[in-house]
Amino acid sequence: MRVFLTGATGFIGSRILGELLAGGHEVIGLTRSDAGANELARAGASAHIATLDDPARLARGAENADAVIHTAFDHDFTNFVANCEKDRRIIAALGSVLKGSDRPMLITSGVGLGNPGNGEPAREDVFDAHHRNPRIASELAGQEQLEAGVNIGVVRLPQVHDTVKQGLISPYIAMAREKGVAAYVGEGDNRWAAAHVSDVAALYVLALARAERGARYNAVAEEGIAMRDIVGVIAAGLGLPVVSLSPDEAESHFGWFSLFAAAGISATSALTRQKLGWVPTGPGLLDDLRAMNFSMLDA
Repeated sequence: MRVFLTGATGFIGSRILGELLAGGHEVIGLTRSDAGANELARAGASAHIATLDDPARLARGAENADAVIHTAFDHDFTNFVANCEKDRRIIAALGSVLKGSDRPMLITSGVGLGNPGNGEPAREDVFDAHHRNPRIASELAGQEQLEAGVNIGVVRLPQVHDTVKQGLISPYIAMAREKGVAAYVGEGDNRWAAAHVSDVAALYVLALARAERGARYNAVAEEGIAMRDIVGVIAAGLGLPVVSLSPDEAESHFGWFSLFAAAGISATSALTRQKLGWVPTGPGLLDDLRAMNFSMLDA
C-alpha cells in the first residue's frame, strides 16, 4: 500500500515509518521542513510538506494514498485544549479526502477515553463521549467521519516510552528538575498504562492491515504502574527528594499537569491482542526510566 503518514519524523511516527517500509509499503511522510524531507528521503520515503496549522494543505498528502496513519500532534501541553481542537480540524480535513472510498485511516487518541467509570481499567469497547480530557476532540472528530462513511479506526495510546521519551512523564521530569522535588498526589496510587514505542509502532501496522471500520485499539503493554513507583525512579535518577502533595497543593505545583497528576490512566489491551495477535515484547516503563541517562538533561 501507499500510506500517508503524519508525524513521520516524530517519536512514534518514525518507528511506524520503519515498520511500514520493512513491510514493503510505500510511504508519503508529512513533514514541515526541507530538513524533514531529506530525513524521509534517506529512510526511503517521499515527503509531503505542510504544517498542522494548515489542515487543507496537510490533507492533500492523502489524495494519492491507499491509507492514512495520523500520529502528528502539537505536544505543547500549555495549549492542550487548542491543540486538541486543531487535531479535530485535521481529522475532518483528512476525512474529506477519503470520503467515498474504503481507504482506511487510523487516528490517535488516549486510553483514558475508554474509562468505564467504575474503577476498572479503560477498555477498547468503551467510549466516554463526555470525558473531561480535551483529547476527546480527536475521537469525536473520528466518530463524525465514521458516520460520514470514512473507514476510521482509533489507536489509543498510554505512556509510550523508550530511554529518551516517556509520554507525559517527559514533561513531568522537566518539571521535577525545575521544582527541585519529585511529587505525586496523595498516596501516589493512581496507575498509568504504558507501552514501549517499538511495540506501539507494530500495533499501528497490524491495525492498518486489518482495516476494521470503527475499531478502537489500546496500545497497552503494562496495564497500570503506580505513580509513586514512577516518581520514585525519577527521583533516584535526578537525585531529588520525593514529596506527597494534597489535591489543593497539586494544582499550584503542577499547573497544566494537574489535569493528569492524580488521574488514573490504567487500561487493558485484551481485545486488541485478541483481534490483532499483538504481543508486546519491549522493555517496561520503569526499566526504561532506570536506563535513562538523566545527566543528558543538563546538556
